[in-house]
Amino acid sequence: MTTDGLQGKRIVVTGVTGQVARPLALALAKENEVFGAARFGDQAAKTELEHGAVHCVPIDLLAGDVAALPRDADYVLHFAVAKSNDWEKDLRANSGGLAYLMEHHQGATAFLHCSSTAVYKPEGHRAFDEDAPLGDNHGVWPFLRTYSICKIAAEGTARWAADRYGLPTTIARLSVPYGDGGGWPAIHLHMMLSGHAVPVHVDAPSVYHPLHADDILAMVPKLLAVADVPATTVNWGGSEAVSIEEWCSYLAELVGIEPRFEPTANTIDSVAIDPTRMHALIGRTTVPWRDGMRRMVQALHPDKVQ
Repeated sequence: MTTDGLQGKRIVVTGVTGQVARPLALALAKENEVFGAARFGDQAAKTELEHGAVHCVPIDLLAGDVAALPRDADYVLHFAVAKSNDWEKDLRANSGGLAYLMEHHQGATAFLHCSSTAVYKPEGHRAFDEDAPLGDNHGVWPFLRTYSICKIAAEGTARWAADRYGLPTTIARLSVPYGDGGGWPAIHLHMMLSGHAVPVHVDAPSVYHPLHADDILAMVPKLLAVADVPATTVNWGGSEAVSIEEWCSYLAELVGIEPRFEPTANTIDSVAIDPTRMHALIGRTTVPWRDGMRRMVQALHPDKVQ
């Protein structure tokens, strides 16, 4: 993993105990002064980060409490997200908390707000470009009922704050992140190993753009470089479009089992993206999805790889 383009900087990474932000912060800390922000309910994650030279700073986005973070940070990478399913709390934390964060860091060189392709209104097999209609993509999942709407609200906050403070900002709509530490494909693998069928939408195939952790790290400096006022909005996923059916079949093959699928309307629809703007601004991804997923399986289940 490389941190080309980011050396000797003061960098704030929020949501630092999460799947995406934790390996990113640890990698960046090798050549930068990194301040990891979270609530730190996971003590093991906090210990790992501290051992990796990440300065752990407790914050509370629900209360707007970000004062302990260094105002003079060069860059802010915002990956924190509240998913309590309480509308009042999640809107306050995701939209209001972001407003406090951008106000606090209004002097930064650039601000990266990690959004999601979950902001796109479901439209079957459309490949969504950045101007596609927005809507409640995750409403069919009761355990994530606030997710899409809060991501849309946070994007509005990020655009306002970029204009208000003259803070160069990139809004990156992340597709399916994964890596050696896991991700949605790993959840599917664990389901299959446990003998469960993987839910897929009845309007098959369910297409996404899985993005490996190596590409996430390599692209962060480029996303910061294109930050602007008004904010730059860009899709952020793997250059290869891959369906759940495809990656589950491949993962099952790697561990010598047969995949089973459960078609249902009670799961999210296909969310393919148009990567044209991404390719123009920050380039193509470099980790082929099969290589990345084989590495994931080898890291998580080395005894099961065929």
